[in-house]
Amino acid sequence: MSNVLNQHKLICWFNTTAIFKKVEEADAIILGSPIYMGRVTGEMAAFMDRLLFQYSVYSDPPQSLFPKKINSGFIYTMNATEEQMKSSGFDKNIAFNDSMLRRIFGNAEFLLSFDTYQFGDYSKVVAPRFNPEKKAKRREEIFPQDCEKAYDMGMRFVKKSIANSGSKNV
Repeated sequence: MSNVLNQHKLICWFNTTAIFKKVEEADAIILGSPIYMGRVTGEMAAFMDRLLFQYSVYSDPPQSLFPKKINSGFIYTMNATEEQMKSSGFDKNIAFNDSMLRRIFGNAEFLLSFDTYQFGDYSKVVAPRFNPEKKAKRREEIFPQDCEKAYDMGMRFVKKSIANSGSKNV
């Protein structure tokens, strides 16, 4: 198996070897990205391609070379509402990412934070569809709840990891 992994090592401008070693040592992984133009950022897409490809096996059914099962999560923020996300097809990219995380790591869940505050000053951009006061209110009232849900995801992963290890210490 290590020969298969070594054949897929690519040169990258940052040290992915060290990062991927940390991922293999981790009990869980949580990724996050804003949604731009209906998908994760280019940087996140490139990172996910590099991370997930090296563990992918082209077999029926598809398999994973990742050395263990871990919990994985993805937190998405987006300027779109839930309805806009669905009508624009953003949910298809999210579903694909979810399926890949499940395939490679064994378990996955995701969190969606909708209608986020995209610009620091809406008067400096051409974005007449948005109501800056409504955006600010949502950021003040709803975004902290989304942050709490993200924290809860992390705590669930920690508790599952502890339960799986048999340790009683947090």
